Amino acid sequence: MDELMVNNPFSYQRKSINPYRSFLRSCLEVSKRVLWDIDPLSWESRTQLLHLKDKYVNEKAVIICNGPSLLKSNLSNLNGIYTFGLNKINLLFDKSSFRPSSIVCVDPIIFYQNLDFFKTTEIPLFLAHEFSKSNLQHNNNIYIYSSFLNTFSFAQDCSWNIGNCGTVTYTALQLALHMGFRDVAIIGCDHSYKTRKTFGSIEITAEKDINHFHPNYTKSGDKWQVSNIAGMELGYSIAKAAYEFNNGRIINCTEGGYLETFPRMSLEDWLVN
Repeated sequence: MDELMVNNPFSYQRKSINPYRSFLRSCLEVSKRVLWDIDPLSWESRTQLLHLKDKYVNEKAVIICNGPSLLKSNLSNLNGIYTFGLNKINLLFDKSSFRPSSIVCVDPIIFYQNLDFFKTTEIPLFLAHEFSKSNLQHNNNIYIYSSFLNTFSFAQDCSWNIGNCGTVTYTALQLALHMGFRDVAIIGCDHSYKTRKTFGSIEITAEKDINHFHPNYTKSGDKWQVSNIAGMELGYSIAKAAYEFNNGRIINCTEGGYLETFPRMSLEDWLVN
């Protein structure tokens, strides 16, 4: 299957829309939401999120994605800048003294592959609410709630819900706006995955990982879910509008890559402008 078909949303959509299927999924989701709302961890996380609301007004933030181009960015320039690391950013730590201010992870496959690190790190974590049962002991975790009902929604206040569009970068953009950042740069977002499978399919890494900054990001035999590039681009357009509505901006400081939704600038220029 060629790349055009892989990225075409009709390659995975059902030909008909079953209203009862959607209704049943919605009912199930509401029941899950009620169970989360009576969990003490949900109230603890909500309180922490409220304390973070607009805490960093007039400050800059960088979202550090995991594409191969990340290795071209000079992370030593980010001292004093709030940074959101994503997913398995910790695989960079053996080659760099850089540590992000926080890490965001909402993908269950990635979370459980990286669980040993998440159990031991002292870096604050923003995690999907369903990971709250994983016995992470430290108090730096904030659990955030999202579901398919929130697809292509964008939360300006993340204390109750966040939206999703199939990429953790979208989650981080919502958290950044919630926390008061209005000038956000993205690095390491190559926005391209070498695969011949369609969105939503489970791919298994055969050899070295060529889609991320580390060859063992997914090891041989590891599973990963193929991303929906078209859906991600729609989500990024929504995020751009949300920031513009709040007198903010998102700048793509990735070295190369295929993401053109946001204006581009070098990281060095963004830091001084």
